[in-house]
Amino acid sequence: MKILNFGSINRDFIYTVEDFVRPGETIKTKDFKDFLGGKGLNQSIAVAKSGIKIFHAGCINKNDSQIKNYLENCGVDTKNIFYDDEPTGHAIIQVNQKGENSILIHGGANRKINSKHIEKTISQFNTGDFLIIQNEINKVPEIIERAYYQKMKIIFNPAPFTKEVLNYPLEKVDTIIYNESEGKGLSGYEKINEIKSNLSEKYPMLKQILTLGNKGSIYFDKDTEIPVKAIKAKTIDTTGAGDTFVGYYVSSLSKKMKKKDCLLRASKAAGITTEKFGGAISIPSID
Repeated sequence: MKILNFGSINRDFIYTVEDFVRPGETIKTKDFKDFLGGKGLNQSIAVAKSGIKIFHAGCINKNDSQIKNYLENCGVDTKNIFYDDEPTGHAIIQVNQKGENSILIHGGANRKINSKHIEKTISQFNTGDFLIIQNEINKVPEIIERAYYQKMKIIFNPAPFTKEVLNYPLEKVDTIIYNESEGKGLSGYEKINEIKSNLSEKYPMLKQILTLGNKGSIYFDKDTEIPVKAIKAKTIDTTGAGDTFVGYYVSSLSKKMKKKDCLLRASKAAGITTEKFGGAISIPSID
């Protein structure tokens, strides 16, 4: 059973600030760091650090071959990462004194995936293999459709949420993992119980996980609900925590662990991630 992540690859420009900049305001930063990131890259590294082989598909600038080298050194298979003339995607990340983040994303080469890339990649996988996909790349509906035809198990993280997600073929997804903000976008509701109720009714066959930061996470489907508390962590920076959760959850699923154990392992890894600065660089290796 193989795991493919068709996902984004970004440069992360991280600025430490007293508080997030407001409209019309100019502020000084306390620190600056430049890391590799992107939800796709982070999730692939999380799977790799969990001890499971991961295949990453995506697109970067033709002059950024060092990114492939970095991923390979982390244990990620990169043969399905393609090159383009467009600059590699990047993110501008503000991190405040509470460890909270605010992120701006420029898609760049992440938006240059084409149908040939999709066919060449998905055709290498088989029934029961896992596909992880986020919403930072283009052609998401086409990738879902092609993976569904290939009978892969599709894990979708609708981040960043856009209204286009509501028109994606979500009925062909096996599991959807989203946070409160994304849940509000998917459901149109604010409260957790309303989000769950609406999305259970809207997508009755979906397995769903609502992540709640330091309040834990909830797995639910038409028959089951499993709440899990977050581990206590000395949070410095939440960047990459959600991606770590996704990667470790899918890794645990591939090992055929029980749902609650998958959630607990993912929560533990995500919590540890928040205790260090940066995204991919902070993702832990745990048993």
